[in-house]
Amino acid sequence: MAQVVIQPSYGSTDARKHWDRTLKAKINFADGELQEALTNEQLTALMAMHPEGAARFWGATPNHDKRMSTLRPGDVILFTGQKIVRGVGEVGHSFRNAPFANALWNPHPTNGSFHNVYSLLTFQPVHIPYEEIWDLPSFNPGDMFMGLRFLDEGKGEEILAGLAIETFVAGQLANEQEQMVEAALAGGTVIPAEAVNAVHTSYDKSGGTVLVHRAEALLVKEYIESLNLDAGKRFKTPDGGIADLYVEGPEGVEIVEAKRGADRQFVRQTLSQLLDYAPHSPKPADRLTALFPSQPASSSIELLHRYGVDCVYRAGSGAFTRLAAADDIRFYLQQRWTAVT
Repeated sequence: MAQVVIQPSYGSTDARKHWDRTLKAKINFADGELQEALTNEQLTALMAMHPEGAARFWGATPNHDKRMSTLRPGDVILFTGQKIVRGVGEVGHSFRNAPFANALWNPHPTNGSFHNVYSLLTFQPVHIPYEEIWDLPSFNPGDMFMGLRFLDEGKGEEILAGLAIETFVAGQLANEQEQMVEAALAGGTVIPAEAVNAVHTSYDKSGGTVLVHRAEALLVKEYIESLNLDAGKRFKTPDGGIADLYVEGPEGVEIVEAKRGADRQFVRQTLSQLLDYAPHSPKPADRLTALFPSQPASSSIELLHRYGVDCVYRAGSGAFTRLAAADDIRFYLQQRWTAVT
């Protein structure tokens, strides 16, 4: 599991200068002053991660030495400032080098050099208001995320799932696992589960990026506004699933799962997630709702209705159409929705 780190990076004038210097664009580290500041080992490691000889960088001061020493390739950094997550990146090579850091950024007047340096394998500018993090079950409204913060595993998983962040390195690992299983099956051999789980990626970055899916969050936001709600609630299942929306309204409790597309694959995903979330609802669910940006095919709507799940789709700006499951089917299946085995 990758660590997730919240990194303030845009709140002050100096931080914004650092952003423009080493996050807005890649820095050439393979020649000149920067190359001379690197040890042979550091240069070799950076070139292995960034064969083009250029990368984005960030750093931390000596008071963070202990935690920064735990950074590993693929750890996820949320770059924050002014109540917004402004970028999401994955750690490449992490190392300690004051001369290199000082060539990139002026030392902090109190805490000194930003000598805990790390490169970024991937980086995606985003615009995610803090409120979307505050809506997650394990986070507190009003938390301004002051100072460098390493999240524990549970909160890290929650924030990746809750903000729909799909990391490139996780995709690399999944591909390697699939190739290992495919090779074993083709050869007729048995491969133990622990071997699959221990696969290590080579972090081949060509063509890769971190993906931050925003369509679902924006769709939920517009749906909440259509219900005249101030804000939506979310809840977490014991195995880490995060429901997109939990509503206690005049018609009872509704659990909503949104998807960025209305194709059959998204409908199936939504159905399975809703049936997984329902038994763990804070209060028994009266209605399960699959939310889409457009109308799914009739066969997909029939699939949802078969399990008592309503289909809601966006019919225009701020307007949604509900295709409700039959009441008798919903009432019949409610006892299964709420059953925890």
